[in-house]
Order: sequence, then C-alpha cells, then structure tokens
Amino acid sequence: MAGPRHISVSEASRPVLPRHAKLKYDETRKVWVILAPERVLAPDEIAVEVLQLCNGERSVGDVSDQLAAKYAAPREAILTDVIAMLQDLADKGFLTEAREKTS
Repeated sequence: MAGPRHISVSEASRPVLPRHAKLKYDETRKVWVILAPERVLAPDEIAVEVLQLCNGERSVGDVSDQLAAKYAAPREAILTDVIAMLQDLADKGFLTEAREKTS
C-alpha cells in the first residue's frame, strides 16, 4: 500500500492533512503555517484558503467548484492550479488522501 507521499491528486481525490500535520495561524509572525514534526511550511494565502477546504470530505473537484464560484473564475483553470498545488504538498508529505471508514 502506498504511503502518504505517493498519492496522486486528481479531481476525485479527497485530500486532508495527515494526522502529524496541523494548519495553524502563527500569531507571532502573523502568518499561517503547516506544522509537522521537525518541519514548518508557510503557505501563501491562496494555498491556505484551499487547505482550509481540504477536510477529507470534499473532493478536489468540490474545492475547485467553490473557488470558481467565489472568484468568478474559470473552473478548469482553478482545478488545474489546485491539483498542481495539492500534488506538490502531497509530494512533500504535507497532504494525504482521506481513507474510507470501515465498519
């Protein structure tokens, strides 16, 4: 089974931060950061907005739909940018795919 660094982000993906990573606002520096063991990443404001929508329930397509409606921008352009950004974060270990719950 592939680990979180080997996910391939697509429109159907349901991305979420892994358990070891947290998106937090750093009051001291006045910036958003992703905190992970021994690593800190300061995403730009657009990335923060996308990450706040990545809750493991919404698909990348759903996130793109919301952003396209909010910014009155072409959905396909947003989808392409969102997939590229999320894939970069996944490759760095800051993002994983939500797992289906088993009963």
